[in-house]
Amino acid sequence: MKDRIMVLGVGNILYRDDGAGIRVVETLENQYEFSDNVTIVDGGVLGINLLGIISSADQLIVVDTVLNHGKPGDFHRLEHEDIPNRILAKNSLHQVDLIEALTLCHALDHVPRTTIIGIEPKDLNTLGEHLTPEIESRLDELTGLVLDEVVRLGGNYSLKTV
Repeated sequence: MKDRIMVLGVGNILYRDDGAGIRVVETLENQYEFSDNVTIVDGGVLGINLLGIISSADQLIVVDTVLNHGKPGDFHRLEHEDIPNRILAKNSLHQVDLIEALTLCHALDHVPRTTIIGIEPKDLNTLGEHLTPEIESRLDELTGLVLDEVVRLGGNYSLKTV
């Protein structure tokens, strides 16, 4: 049986680049069809409330902004073992809540193997629903990285037909 793969976009679309993960998930939902073992979820800023959803996955791909002292638009990939230590810097409240939800999965005896695919933001503090040009211009590449990860984990996708 194939692993259940979940792509989870998190972030707040009201704070410029913080919405990058959600924008990727919107693209995935609107433009692609996935194999039955792949689920696409807009997690927004639900954090701890995602516990029931993420505990159903074997493999979890989180798409989000990641502060890593890089240049805006740099891509980051955090593997399962490295995530708690890297997020201790508390990049954002929803990331802290997400780590708490993953930690609580231990109590349910099912922690999905998690990978974060992220992009270094330029602006997380300004109210505005549009991404900065630096992040907007890299969104297709970020989406491609997520699609590559889906395939690496055993999922399939195709472009939707009109």
